[in-house]
Amino acid sequence: MTHSADTSADADAQFTQPVYHESDADRRHITDKTVAVLGYGSQGHAHAQNLADSGVDVVVGLREDSSSRKAAEADGLRVTTPVEAASQADVVSVLVPDTVQPSVFEAIEPELDAGDTLQFAHGFNVHYGQIEPPERVDVTMIAPKSPGHLVRRNYEAGEGTPALLAVYQDATGEARQEALAYADAIGCARAGVVETTFREETETDLFGEQAVLCGGVAELTKAGYETLVDAGYSPEMAYFECLNELKLIVDLMYEGGIGAMWDSVSDTAEYGGLTRGEAVVDESVRENMEEVLEEVQNGAFATEWVAENQAGRPSYKQRRKAEQEHDIEDVGERLRSLFAWAEDETESEAEREPEVSADD
Repeated sequence: MTHSADTSADADAQFTQPVYHESDADRRHITDKTVAVLGYGSQGHAHAQNLADSGVDVVVGLREDSSSRKAAEADGLRVTTPVEAASQADVVSVLVPDTVQPSVFEAIEPELDAGDTLQFAHGFNVHYGQIEPPERVDVTMIAPKSPGHLVRRNYEAGEGTPALLAVYQDATGEARQEALAYADAIGCARAGVVETTFREETETDLFGEQAVLCGGVAELTKAGYETLVDAGYSPEMAYFECLNELKLIVDLMYEGGIGAMWDSVSDTAEYGGLTRGEAVVDESVRENMEEVLEEVQNGAFATEWVAENQAGRPSYKQRRKAEQEHDIEDVGERLRSLFAWAEDETESEAEREPEVSADD
C-alpha cells in the first residue's frame, strides 16, 4: 500500500541508502513505452503480468520452442521471439537465467537503438564482463527481493515487494526515473525501492548465497545431523533438531530479527546459543568467509562458474548427486510425510497449473 509522506520520510532517514516509494515515481517514464520481457520464468511471468495490469505495453520474448509460450499467451500477453521483442521495445528486461544471458544478448544487441534501456534483475553478467552493453543505451536493474510468484501475489493483493534499483549506465539522463517507474509498475514501490549498484548487488548476493543462505546453512545443518548420528542418536531425532526446527528459528528472525528470536526461545536455549554458538562459528569461519568474499570480488568464482558451464557442468552434477544421496534427504522425506501440511501441499500442487520453465 502507499506509504504516507511523513511515515516514509521518518523511516527512510534510518537507511544508509536512498529508498524510493510510489510518491517518488512518475509512471509517464514507462507507460508510453513498450517493454520486452525476455523469459517467462519466476521473475519474468510476474514482471510481464504486473506491467500489463499497470497499463504498460508488454511483449514477451521466448524461443519458438519454449514450453512457456502457451502460458504467456493464456495470460493474455503478446508473445514473439526475443529478437523480435527487442526490436519492438524501448525497454528490454532480460529475465532469462544468468547462464544463457550472454547468448541472448548477442542475438538482441543489433536491435537496441540509441536511448533504449537494457534492464536486468541481477548484475552478474554485466559486472563480470560477460555482457558489455553498447554505450548508446541505458543499463539499469530492478531486482525484487522475493521469488516471482510472491511479486505477483503481492501485486494482486494491492501490496508490494521491496526491490533494489541500480543504474550502471545512464545514456539518456533519465535512466533512474525510468527504472523507478518500472519498479512502481510491477508493484515494488508500494513497499520500497532501495538504491544500490551493480557491483554491490552482485557481490553481496553471491556471498550471501555461498557463505550463509545456501552453502553455509546446508553445511551447518548436515554437520549437526552427522555429529548426532555418529554419536549414536537416531536419524529421526537428528533431523528434527538440526533441520526441521530450523524453519521455526528462521521465521522468528525473519519476522523480528535475531533479538526477537532470542526473546522467543527458552532461557536454556538462549544461554546455550550465546555461549556455544561462537565455539562452532569461530574466527576460522570468518576467515573462510573472507576468502569466499575475495573470490567473489576478484572474479575467481565468476570465472570458475562460466568455465563450469562451458564444460557441461561436470562438478556441478557430481556435487548435486552427492547432496541428493545424503542420508538426511531420505530421513527427511519420511518424516515430512507425518506433518499435515505435507498432505495439504501435495494436494495444492496437484491442483496448481504447471509452473513455467525457469530456463525460458
